[in-house]
Amino acid sequence: MDNKNFKNKKILFFSVKLFNYENIIADKLRSLGAVVDYYDERPSNSIFSKGIIRLKRDLYNVKISNYYNSILQRIKNEKYDYFFLIKGEVVPQYFIDKLKVLNPEIVLLYYTFDSFENNPNGINIIQNFNRKYTFDSKDAESYNLSFRPLFFSDDYYKLKNEEDQKYDLLFIGTAHSDRYVISEQTAKWCDENKLKSFAFYYSPSRLVFLFFKLFDSSFKKFKYNKISFTSLKHQEIIELYKQSKVVLDINHPNQRGLTMRVFEALGSGKKLITTNFDIKRYPFYNENNIYIIDRGNIVLEYNFFNLPFEDIDQKLYDRMSISGWLNELFFDDKSFDWLKINKDYV
Repeated sequence: MDNKNFKNKKILFFSVKLFNYENIIADKLRSLGAVVDYYDERPSNSIFSKGIIRLKRDLYNVKISNYYNSILQRIKNEKYDYFFLIKGEVVPQYFIDKLKVLNPEIVLLYYTFDSFENNPNGINIIQNFNRKYTFDSKDAESYNLSFRPLFFSDDYYKLKNEEDQKYDLLFIGTAHSDRYVISEQTAKWCDENKLKSFAFYYSPSRLVFLFFKLFDSSFKKFKYNKISFTSLKHQEIIELYKQSKVVLDINHPNQRGLTMRVFEALGSGKKLITTNFDIKRYPFYNENNIYIIDRGNIVLEYNFFNLPFEDIDQKLYDRMSISGWLNELFFDDKSFDWLKINKDYV
């Protein structure tokens, strides 16, 4: 894949923290020849800060303004080719206005891996951007954005042909909605069918977990001793993928876009079980590699675990990688058809 377009491009990159993916993206851009200045989009990543930004942002505006003014002071003499923003949960309009004054030729590029239902500030600022993308097909239609699903990083590419399988089924995910119930049901089925499963549930804090335990009915069955309040390191996740045959993906019930887990699994040559029916519309859908379950009525197929992974077409596989993702966001004006009309899709 041709990445020469990134050579010496200067990129101002803002993103919320997302399990180290902000650093993976920045480092990949640098490896492709770009000069990258990265800033966390949030002034703070404390539980309190995240909560107040989402629920009552007005109470946090002074801290947000101070944070973005300090960034403006640091970058006032820099000249950027691109402003690359992921999510846009916090960044204020005045910052974008000032950035454009400082860099009249700058290209503004927006991407979101969250639905606008969860991120109203994104709706308020997207009109500023020259290129704008979302991972959610419904939001793409509703807000006139280009549709571009997520990606897998290079670490998963290297796993493709590795054989070191300890688990038949792997689940890794943040604790939310009905994930625990679904994952435990699949684990029970595996146990009954002499298959070995492993599940890792993460919560950002004990306080958050206990809050949901009290007020969210789906958390009532979550066992405290099965929750980790420390997230897995990137390399630990890689090791678990190496040791697993099939990956379980449980999307949020209100989210249509495919999670990063989908691309990590397929990128590493692992088979996938998912609750996301929308996956049937994607060009890499292959019922040999991908098994869809109904979250309200889970039925699994033993033979699915025995069939070998079928390779994805190389050109499509490259598009699914982080390099393919970055190339499409920054340079590819040709609209690739990521979704297809499938007569069997409901």
